[in-house]
Amino acid sequence: MNEEFANASDKSAGDLGREALWFGIHTLIAVALLGLVVFVIFLSGASIDAIQPKIVGIVLAFVVPAIGGFLIAKSRQDPIAGYVWIAGVLLFSIICVWVLNLPTGPGLCEKCGAVDKLYRTFFDITDGSGLMGGDGLLVGTMIPLSMIGYALGAKMGLGE
Repeated sequence: MNEEFANASDKSAGDLGREALWFGIHTLIAVALLGLVVFVIFLSGASIDAIQPKIVGIVLAFVVPAIGGFLIAKSRQDPIAGYVWIAGVLLFSIICVWVLNLPTGPGLCEKCGAVDKLYRTFFDITDGSGLMGGDGLLVGTMIPLSMIGYALGAKMGLGE
């Protein structure tokens, strides 16, 4: 029974290892493209508290990796690039569990429930929760969004 299951994919351990390696490389490329976006926004001298740079950053966190994923998939024709969204969803899930376990105290999110904690940490641009040192938008929203954008761009580059 195990032999039938092991041979069902018709891929060797080496092939699976290469796919896993390329999955990691594509994930790192998506995060690096987000790093480029954050660096450009930092160089622009935009205020951390202003709403417009945050909105522009969120849009660019999706669009720039999508363009990068499109170009890389078009040149490499690697179907693994289209699955990077899985890493984004897993990362978002892990960070959600972490945020839910963070203690609240006197401050912005003292009496927040679970949904309020998550919404204000990841999606509220004007009135954040104060959890994660205020980095919830970057870590919990932009990084997974860049991976999802990369995968979507790669799927379009592959013609799927």
